[in-house]
Amino acid sequence: MDALLPERAIIDKMIGDEVMAFFVPAFQQDAPAAAMRGAAKILKAVGNGPGKEPWLPVGIGINYGEAYVGKVGTGQVNDFTALGDTVNTAARLQSEASSGQVVVSESVYSHVADTYPDVPVKQIEVRGKAETFGVHVIEPSG
Repeated sequence: MDALLPERAIIDKMIGDEVMAFFVPAFQQDAPAAAMRGAAKILKAVGNGPGKEPWLPVGIGINYGEAYVGKVGTGQVNDFTALGDTVNTAARLQSEASSGQVVVSESVYSHVADTYPDVPVKQIEVRGKAETFGVHVIEPSG
């Protein structure tokens, strides 16, 4: 939380060792860069660093785009969340990330390329996508 809240993230849910957060451009002018800063802080907080082994292996996926954000459900079962292809793709990117890595979509990398230059694009198969998907694998503390 200390890594994400200062970046104006909205914490959607925490499930075991997983956190889902989203950034609303109205609250955070450069949401992709804020998400990447938060990701780097998380990785540092769990012990990632040059020549260091983290105490908790964490991999992160970040995507950027439109999503449905709001109250979902009826009656006694409802939740405030984000839904849609952008969110689903972020979850798929997270599943591609190894410990210490942040796997970002092209829509995110275009906002952080100055901070993380020359990170090559990698094509991956993403469940639910007909074509391969371009990502950049960033290791902020490496």
